[in-house]
Amino acid sequence: MNTIEVIREFSNANGAPGFEDEVLAVARRHAPASLDIKEDSLRNLYMRRRDNTGCNPVVQLDAHSDEVGFMVQAIRPDGTLKFIPLGGWVASNIPAHKVRVRTKDSSYIPGVTTAKPPHFMTEAERRQMPEVPQMSIDIGASSDIQAREEFGVRIAEPVVPDVEFQYDEKHDLMIGKAFDCRLGCAAMLATLDALEGQSLSVDVVGAMAAQEEMGTRGATVTANAVKPDIAIVFEGCPADDTVVQPYEIQTAIRKGPMLRHIDAGMITNPRFQRFALDLASELEIPCQESVRSGGSTNGRAIHLSNMGVPVIVIGLPVRYIHSHYGIASHEDLKNAVKLAVEIIRRLNREVISRF
Repeated sequence: MNTIEVIREFSNANGAPGFEDEVLAVARRHAPASLDIKEDSLRNLYMRRRDNTGCNPVVQLDAHSDEVGFMVQAIRPDGTLKFIPLGGWVASNIPAHKVRVRTKDSSYIPGVTTAKPPHFMTEAERRQMPEVPQMSIDIGASSDIQAREEFGVRIAEPVVPDVEFQYDEKHDLMIGKAFDCRLGCAAMLATLDALEGQSLSVDVVGAMAAQEEMGTRGATVTANAVKPDIAIVFEGCPADDTVVQPYEIQTAIRKGPMLRHIDAGMITNPRFQRFALDLASELEIPCQESVRSGGSTNGRAIHLSNMGVPVIVIGLPVRYIHSHYGIASHEDLKNAVKLAVEIIRRLNREVISRF
């Protein structure tokens, strides 16, 4: 599997929460042919190995297909679009960027996120950041009628950053949008591909979940559909190597995947976590560990399902997550896949019972 090209397609796909169809189409194109693939009405995608016996413990692989974006809330008389955020945006990251706005025929047109130009600001306005209700998306229309009839925009249409994926092979750097969690989606497919045809003591199901950015909604459904005995969550995680003191860095790019012990939604199962960390050390797979006071992943929903499920999060470090651009290392993703594959190869009923 050419993971760079898979990541490129995942990153470039439009997939605001609730509108993940393009992302699922990419997953279907690149999923190993040996998988049974189904989706539900929430647009969760299930990928089951045909080698599954139905008698072994079930390992759920998770990644979410949505990205932070926006939704058109209203069309102003001047033709600009009032919008709301979908997912955790910081207001200062929003203005002065290109976006893609879906239209009534499901095509996407360009727009620009805007705020009042400084020439028209009062001194008080210059000293404070505008809030989202004061911003607009400008598609170039001059009236609400033109926006609706000529541009084809309707309220409730999704909007995503307009960013094309780039890979700097010399420095092994990827730049693009939606690395949270399209890198996880690519890692899931690569893991399933690496396990193809192998004899395992567990049954493996990949579940690509929708609407994680709106409160881990899709994973609440996938966990109840898959009914896992244990789970591995792939997630694009905020890198901290440019924003904290050196002694605090726990999620740097180029240092391997990050396994978090805690966040705002889950205390990671300490026994499963230690198993994974010890294995990474034994196999000399670069790995980081972190203690987080905020944020959460689909692990929040999965670990509370079905009377409790041991879950670890294998995070892919991404600089400037939840903005238009992310920066990440391909080598970190390869090591995340390697670790997940080696964990799954060693899982069986007796090992899982110890967690």
